[in-house]
Amino acid sequence: MTTLTPGLSPQETAAATTPQGGPALPQEIRLVTEVPGPRSRELAARRTAAVSAAVGSSMPFFAQAAGGGVVVDVDGNSFADLGSGIAVTTVGNAAPAVVAAVTEQVARFTHTCFMITPYDSYVELAERLAELTPGDFAKKSAFFTSGAEAVENAVKIARAHTGRQAVVVFDHAYHGRTNLTMAMTAKNMPYKNGFGPFAPEVYRAPLSYPFRDGLDGPTAAARAISLIEKQVGAANLAAIVVEPVQGEGGFIVPAPGFLPAIAAWAKENGVVFVADEVQTGVARTGAWFASALEGIEPDLVTIAKGVAGGLPLSAVTGRAEIVDAPVTGGLGGTYGGNPLATAAALAVLRTVEDEDLLARARQVEDVLFRRLRALAARDPRVGDVRGRGAMVAVELVRPGTTEPDAALAKKVATEAAQRGVIVLTCGTDGNVLRFLPPLSIGDDLLEQAFDVLDGVFAAS
Repeated sequence: MTTLTPGLSPQETAAATTPQGGPALPQEIRLVTEVPGPRSRELAARRTAAVSAAVGSSMPFFAQAAGGGVVVDVDGNSFADLGSGIAVTTVGNAAPAVVAAVTEQVARFTHTCFMITPYDSYVELAERLAELTPGDFAKKSAFFTSGAEAVENAVKIARAHTGRQAVVVFDHAYHGRTNLTMAMTAKNMPYKNGFGPFAPEVYRAPLSYPFRDGLDGPTAAARAISLIEKQVGAANLAAIVVEPVQGEGGFIVPAPGFLPAIAAWAKENGVVFVADEVQTGVARTGAWFASALEGIEPDLVTIAKGVAGGLPLSAVTGRAEIVDAPVTGGLGGTYGGNPLATAAALAVLRTVEDEDLLARARQVEDVLFRRLRALAARDPRVGDVRGRGAMVAVELVRPGTTEPDAALAKKVATEAAQRGVIVLTCGTDGNVLRFLPPLSIGDDLLEQAFDVLDGVFAAS
């Protein structure tokens, strides 16, 4: 018997609950109540009483179902999803292959702990990531549960391999919320405020930021390298950790030549070059990994978010001799590489290949750039349009300046939600709107969402 869900038709309820993921939910923006609706308001009151106020939410409504390019809330409103749970549901929410793989695995066993009784999906996933990450050399992987864990373990691996301690990161970087990764993250509020003291031996270098520094890539790299050599010293440096396209920092794409120059310097000086691809990896930018778009072969790659279709999984994949450096037992974690998550990840990788989602990401990029550049041409508050694949952003400024306009970004995101579109903000100054649609979104819905955003900008 199908139990009806408030706000959903019987057909939508079935689609949302069928074990195989079911037919797609209607791919449309549809508002049947105010936002938030009565059921979301009821749940919000319960949340206030039971959930820590320190855990925030961007949207004012509660999800009931999601798939394709929409999220349906508990009141039956259907929203275009331009956030993908922060780049996680890249292949779509409840993607059929992922649902089937997890369903089959959960019926066999949910957990043994790979460190106690190993299983084949962990090994198979490590083999696949060795094939897909940039570089034609022997690679190995270790699995964890979150992006921050992956970054922290990449630093541990680099320190074990080099015998050095220092780590260099960049302006505007976001690497996580654990103690070490908070030190590596640039933005204080809300990620670091009140949580110190932080881990030592973390140093920050200037990133290439074409919209603001006006430097070409090699010049920006020379500036960063000069600072690293003077303030840290190559002989003390274990790792350089950099996002090929910055995520929380504002979707900053370094100028051409910046990343290759930094990677070359690292190689010359025996420094482990770590590409933090937590947000950029697994088809998001139109390549398996954004490093390939820059022509670089990182020593280590950190992977999370989109790799497992919504299940908690992260990885460090890289040169076998580096990943093998820690002592046996030095890496791991009770839930690292959980069998449900590894099964989901293998299904995600198959889906990317079967549905040619690398090409789809580039198609989405064409739509995003076309719509956002048209917006920029008529609205001087759009200072910059940038990104790669289905990872594109606009930086909002006061007209005629480069002064950040965080209030406008917040206003647009809030009003967009009221009109049926989920869009997220980011940036050190909070003045960037970022667009991360699932690659399962259709062009019609994508265009409809940007029609709504055009209306929001016109009204703001």
